[in-house]
Amino acid sequence: MIIATHAAAAVLPSHQSNSTWYTDAAATTATKTTATTPTKAKNVILFVGDGMGVSTLTAARILQGQQNGNPGEEGYLSFETFPHTALVKTYNVDAQTPDSAGTMTAMMSGVKSDAGVLGVDEKIVRGDCTTVSGNELITAIELAEIKGMSTGIISTARITHATPAAAYAKSADRNWEDDGDMPAAAKDAGCQDIASQLVNFEANLEARIANSDVDGLEVVMGGGRRSFLPKEAAFNSSDAVSSVEGDRTDGRDLTAEWKTRYPAGNYVFDQSSFDAVDASTASKLFGLFNESHMQYEQDRGNDVAGEPSLTQMTSKAIDILDNNNTGYLLVVESGRIDHAHHAGSAYSALTDAIELSNAVQAAVDATNPEETLIMVTADHSHVFTIAGYPKRGNPILGKVVGVGETEPTNAADGMPYTTVGYTNGLGFHDLGAETDADAVYSKGNQAGRADLRSIDTESSGFHQEALIPLGSETHAGEDISLHARGPGSQFVHGVVEQNMVFHMINQALDLLTGE
Repeated sequence: MIIATHAAAAVLPSHQSNSTWYTDAAATTATKTTATTPTKAKNVILFVGDGMGVSTLTAARILQGQQNGNPGEEGYLSFETFPHTALVKTYNVDAQTPDSAGTMTAMMSGVKSDAGVLGVDEKIVRGDCTTVSGNELITAIELAEIKGMSTGIISTARITHATPAAAYAKSADRNWEDDGDMPAAAKDAGCQDIASQLVNFEANLEARIANSDVDGLEVVMGGGRRSFLPKEAAFNSSDAVSSVEGDRTDGRDLTAEWKTRYPAGNYVFDQSSFDAVDASTASKLFGLFNESHMQYEQDRGNDVAGEPSLTQMTSKAIDILDNNNTGYLLVVESGRIDHAHHAGSAYSALTDAIELSNAVQAAVDATNPEETLIMVTADHSHVFTIAGYPKRGNPILGKVVGVGETEPTNAADGMPYTTVGYTNGLGFHDLGAETDADAVYSKGNQAGRADLRSIDTESSGFHQEALIPLGSETHAGEDISLHARGPGSQFVHGVVEQNMVFHMINQALDLLTGE
């Protein structure tokens, strides 16, 4: 049992606490208090389905039901049964349709910021390292560390990618994942790449916050190993798929640095080493399971050395974090829902959304609803639609078949069309049984209509038609949903700004009191 003895109250910088974004959201939180549900939690788990808009939830819910032999429309994803729900406005300060860096920065800090930047406010100039100093924001993860809680960050994307990085990094550009991604001017000015910030999280936080004494992130798991290794074949992992796995140009092996900093910790990179970790005794767990992003859930069985599922990572993290009697804050991202939508693959996007639902259910099963606040949301939506007039129970990935009909409905051009599709993107491709949605990028653009009469649109390799030809499908700007249960969940209702998520976490955990 870990007993924290160094809790201290944190003070936010004035540009954060005096920001209109911050003060407006804090005031809104204060007006939502009710006596029906306890407001204080011991633990908080925040799930983020990257790109998981409402249309994705609806389609995933139907697909899950149909995979279980039901019509599908009548079912629920695990978190859709939570007692409290809100709609969330996702725009960035400078963008009507947002990106993941700005949206997750809002959720982690309580302050909306610009697209493409991490852990800094809107005064930042993207790509200008010199504008970072003085504009840094303190995140909920950092506040939890200062309070003596255990902390964890999980993603199926690269752990240095925008959404997970917003929990721990301060960067003028989300793309500075390792030093090889940074311009010389940024490095000369002393800015750290995102991977380096992760490994040096403890030291950096103590340097920024006076009188703080933290012990670093307890759990970090995801992809993105390449940003932690030198660009030399000698440092390749045993499951490397590239001739040179690493991307770093400074010669640093950050995995070795992490192991030196935390000699009792567990560094893992495949399924077997993950399975071998004893959660009852583990003090630190650092898992990097792929060179780049982790596999899509449907493609996970094809990984060279095996990867744990999102559900497995979530369960392991909870088992480690709950060793701390002071409580924990865990952030879990299903990152590849977003990537599948960008590739125009509804099959992969919905499959990963269903796996997120499974991970949430595992968290529900492993926690006490009287002491753990669980929130499930997205960072933004996608231009993914459910259209036509298909009959009840029609395969959600299938062609539209009307009520009372047995054959697909034809459009005005005499050809059938699918229920789900995209407004823009690479468009129709039939890759058969392919389970890697990203395989489409080697096929080029094929927007517009295609004759689908002989095509199995329910196969894993089918990519939906798109109206507007682009090299990748885009985000959408409409509101997304937030679902919650546990202490403080009653604040989740109505239509709220995205930075409210931080204030809901803070309200539940009293992160700024030190108590």
